[in-house]
Amino acid sequence: MSAVVSVRGLVKRFGKVLAVDEVSFEIAEREFFSLLGPSGCGKTTTLRCVAGLETADAGTIEIGGRVVYRTAEPLDVPPNERGIGMVFQSYAVWPHMSVFDNVAYPLKVRRTPRTQIAARVAHVLRILGMEGLEQRRPSQLSGGQQQRVALGRALALEPSVLLLDEPLSNLDAKLREQMRAELKLIQRESGLPILYVTHDQVEALAMSDRIAVMCAGRVHQLAPPEAIYRRPATAFVLDFIGGVNYLPCQILSAGNDAVTLRWRGEGTIILERPSYVPDGREVLLAMRPEDLRLVAPDSDGALRGRVVLRSFYGAGFEYRIRLGETELRVATGKDLDLREGSAVGIVVAGGLLLDPDAPSRPEARAC
Repeated sequence: MSAVVSVRGLVKRFGKVLAVDEVSFEIAEREFFSLLGPSGCGKTTTLRCVAGLETADAGTIEIGGRVVYRTAEPLDVPPNERGIGMVFQSYAVWPHMSVFDNVAYPLKVRRTPRTQIAARVAHVLRILGMEGLEQRRPSQLSGGQQQRVALGRALALEPSVLLLDEPLSNLDAKLREQMRAELKLIQRESGLPILYVTHDQVEALAMSDRIAVMCAGRVHQLAPPEAIYRRPATAFVLDFIGGVNYLPCQILSAGNDAVTLRWRGEGTIILERPSYVPDGREVLLAMRPEDLRLVAPDSDGALRGRVVLRSFYGAGFEYRIRLGETELRVATGKDLDLREGSAVGIVVAGGLLLDPDAPSRPEARAC
């Protein structure tokens, strides 16, 4: 499948600050591609360079098979000639215009014939599920409907790619969840590739086909969501995506199928099919909260601890279990209801083995 967007060796500086450091990626047809990272990591600057709203200091950007930025020539195509549609964090819908006029506005600026405008706006509003709301003003719409109007305005020009910069951050939690699903459905209906910028891990994991996790201007890992979560490439990705527990251990034995570990001489852990085994006897075991199972405290092979905090989050519980001076977060279903202070056993059902000096794989760099 051919790439609709290709970014190679992108560099952007603001004075002495290196905001984007040799970033490269491609976005395929119909792909939902996310740039994920904390504030200041360079994700929005990267998107703005793709849009032409910032001028990069080095690199090449292609959109729809056409070079729109290249340092060597130099070449820097204006934003309105790049074939993009963009939705900002603030929807920027015109409050004095109807839904129809908001969506039609960029077509009118291009002097598109009226009959074509009417047909195109009707098509876009059908995709957005907003038929019948053509004459409403933004003040008569919900936050999610206003967001769809902003999307409609971007879709009206039939762009090669849709760029979305934190588009759901102004919505409440329930509406944000609803809009995540709607965005995926809108993309499937329109067939457009999307470049999506967010700091929200849940958003990126739920919607993306692939994610580029960024920190300090660099891409730490570019992979599908499950690989990002289950096989993090660096210490930063491991800590940033989801919760993680660390337990210092010693390797008792290591084979192709399993590694036997001991935690402080108080318990034995068998980790099956580890993806990586560090050199040396001392290791750090990294475990997601759902990689741990709670059992009776006298169960064979269980680490013994005590519940210090119990939190209910609807679908189940999260417990904080104290093992000596260490606390572990454990996620369970709602059928297991333990009280704070209860003695409990912990069985490790999965995890990653890391070098003890830094929670990363050998090739990884900390952020």
